[in-house]
Amino acid sequence: MKILIIGFLVFFGWSSLSTHLYVCKIKGLCNETITMQTEMAGNTPVIVGDTLKKSLVQEQAVIPENLVIYFAFDKSEFNSDAVTDKYFDKSNAYLDENSQARLSITGYTDAIGSDEYNQALGYRRAQCLQKYFEGKGIPADKVKIESRGEKEPAGDNNSSAGRASNRRTVITIKI
Repeated sequence: MKILIIGFLVFFGWSSLSTHLYVCKIKGLCNETITMQTEMAGNTPVIVGDTLKKSLVQEQAVIPENLVIYFAFDKSEFNSDAVTDKYFDKSNAYLDENSQARLSITGYTDAIGSDEYNQALGYRRAQCLQKYFEGKGIPADKVKIESRGEKEPAGDNNSSAGRASNRRTVITIKI
């Protein structure tokens, strides 16, 4: 039993020391004080060395959740609100930090009307949001639009609530 306890203590001590060495010495993630040397240049002290502390964690913008905007029957007009403005701010920050990311806008419709008409209506809905985002400052080459028309419904097209949930535009950020 003594051997197990001694073995555990030795293992615990070794793992603590090796973790400290790896994290603090190799990765440099421990907060250690930095001493700076100063020299006098005339009457003004000059600091020699790096005066900026490196951040332990680089802050990156988080990919915003998908934004779904619903439309009235047979309409493609859009009025911005606080939710879309907030989404714009988050998505714009993410797009600025990630050059490969693109804003994808996909328009959908309910099943009332012909396939061709619904495809065109879904495209007009996506174009309306494209104009909004480009008008707010997102470059045109960062925005991709498409229409799925009545394909891929979110709700049942046999009820008015289901059809209302299908009349939508989904905005996502794709990498």
